[in-house]
Amino acid sequence: MPLDFIDLHCKPKKHNVMKKVIQLHQTTPEELVNVILLGVKKEIEILKKEFRPKEPEEYLTRTEVSKMLKIDLSTVHHWTKRGKLKPYGLGRRVYYKRSEIEQALIDLSPIH
Repeated sequence: MPLDFIDLHCKPKKHNVMKKVIQLHQTTPEELVNVILLGVKKEIEILKKEFRPKEPEEYLTRTEVSKMLKIDLSTVHHWTKRGKLKPYGLGRRVYYKRSEIEQALIDLSPIH
């Protein structure tokens, strides 16, 4: 089922706007539909394999951070003051992004 995309014409319309016309030779409408559907299905399969939905950010309280890292609340306070942990606030409450807590952890394995 070969598709021959032969002619591409640009015809001037009002106000010098160009209109593109593609003429297909030796192709039935059904063949064109099948080729388009096949291409769309391939793209959908690629998206299914690669798509990772964005998960909403999880915010932790100081207590949750201390339990997560098995440290004292005073250590959370000191690490925040030193800039090791980045706090976020709403009113009088302080929160930390779980993703930033996990990124702050340092890999201690030796480099080979």
